[in-house]
Formats: sequence, structure tokens, C-alpha cells
Amino acid sequence: RLPSNGARPGLRRSRANDSFRPVLATARVSSARKSPPLDTKTVKDIAFLARMRVADDQLEALAGELSAIIGWVEQLAEVDTEGVEPMTSVVEMTLPRRDDVVTDGRCRDAVLANAPEGKDDFYTVPKVVE
Repeated sequence: RLPSNGARPGLRRSRANDSFRPVLATARVSSARKSPPLDTKTVKDIAFLARMRVADDQLEALAGELSAIIGWVEQLAEVDTEGVEPMTSVVEMTLPRRDDVVTDGRCRDAVLANAPEGKDDFYTVPKVVE
């Protein structure tokens, strides 16, 4: 069921541009977390490299969200995926294949009809190199 403001679950309406943006919940990171939380200087450097303008008052919140994302990635690294087949889709399917056969396209005459000048089933072009 959708909330009364029309937002989908996990999205929050932004006051700045009245659009929906993802809301990152606090990550449940195990005590074996490897990387320290990002500081505002690092976030400012990341924003510069990404060619993004971030207001100084938003740096602290963005640092928390990026730290949470890094924590989730570290959690994924802890998952045992031994024996799990890689997936390209959630639905198992086999793509249709055709034989890899070289053909002439069966339309040589139609193609050569586009040539402004032709000779013996070939295009003729003016000489450009002396």
C-alpha cells in the first residue's frame, strides 16, 4: 500500500525540488567493520571528482550515507558465495541462437542499384591517392 503522499516505500519526497529520492536507512554493520566512517573532507573530495556541487551543510549527511553504503558493500564481501552460480537474470532462460554463417545478404542487385557508377558487380569510386 502506498503512503498518503504517493511515495513508494523506501523513497522520501525532497523539499528542494519536490521529487522522490532514495532514503538510506542506517546500515546494520557487524562489529568486524573494516573501514572507518568517511569525514566531510573526503566527501568533499569525492564530490569534486564526481563533478558535483554539494553544499557545506549537506556534507555531514552525505558522509553518513556514503559510510552506510560502504558498510553494506563490506557486508556483501562477507557472504559465502561458494558454489553459487553467477546469474544474468532472475529467470532461468536460454537465449535463442542462430547459426553463424556468412551470407551475401541475398540482395546484391538491390545494393549495387544504389551505386552512382558500377563495373562488374562492384562499386567504382574516384581515385583519391596518387
